[in-house]
Amino acid sequence: MIISASRRTDIPAYYSEWFLNRIREGYVLVRNPMNFHQISKINLLPEVVDGIVFWTKNPLPLLNRLSDLAAYTYYFQFTLTAYGKDAEPNIPSKNHVIIPSFQKLSSLIGKDKIIWRYDPVFFNKTYTIEYHCKYFKALAERLHNYTEKCTVSFLDTYRNTSHNMQRLNIKPETQQQQIELMQRFAQIAKKFEITLDTCAEKLNLDAFGIAHAHCIDKDRFEQIGNYKLTIAKDKNQRLECGCSSSIDIGAYNTCKNGCLYCYANYNSSTVTKNFKMHNPSAPLLFGETGPSDEIKERTVQSCKDWQCQLL
Repeated sequence: MIISASRRTDIPAYYSEWFLNRIREGYVLVRNPMNFHQISKINLLPEVVDGIVFWTKNPLPLLNRLSDLAAYTYYFQFTLTAYGKDAEPNIPSKNHVIIPSFQKLSSLIGKDKIIWRYDPVFFNKTYTIEYHCKYFKALAERLHNYTEKCTVSFLDTYRNTSHNMQRLNIKPETQQQQIELMQRFAQIAKKFEITLDTCAEKLNLDAFGIAHAHCIDKDRFEQIGNYKLTIAKDKNQRLECGCSSSIDIGAYNTCKNGCLYCYANYNSSTVTKNFKMHNPSAPLLFGETGPSDEIKERTVQSCKDWQCQLL
């Protein structure tokens, strides 16, 4: 079993203490986002957790506690863009906090365990192709010694995010703009010896040496963990997504980053309400279980191929 922590919220930035408490106690409770009163109890013991993928824009609160994860194989999907406070209002200074945190994290765990994400890409009067190329290069200059790969995606618009994004005056990009940007990104990435891929994009960019990403990546776990995994593609993701199957332990509308384009955290008042109900010692990310809740222990097992390991 692979744990995703989390596509729905920034656990390293806001819920590190809670996550480590869950690791110590060996289980977590997760509400079904489609059925509030249906709760899964998920085993987090090292014997069944084959790997953990952390998704974050700020790992700083977790950096001094990485030793608590010594029994686990893990890597980070670290989103670092060139957007300002107009798009990412609650992200600390990129120059003074986020980039140094990226570098420190890489120095602690190794560049093969930290994937740089430059996503989602969108365009408006400020964030033009020239802007993105200028700052993608500037970031690559500071990050290339600390990562091997960068994953890029273009913004997908959802009904529940359209209101927040109105303030950004986003101009839908054409396919030609996407191709031009990715071609120029590929040239920059090649200069800095960074492998470039795209996340859940239909666009074929083979001509530029850009592959389709596997953000929950079986091959990466096998490489850094020195084991083999027998695990299927995640059938719950989009057709273009190459991710392996995983269990996400986050919750929607709990991330305080406040990014206007975010599909997972689109209602600031709900985020505030949910965050107030967070208890680092509780098994749920926020709130408590009630009499109407149904808790079922999810059947999980390791997907490690022990036969391959013995050969």
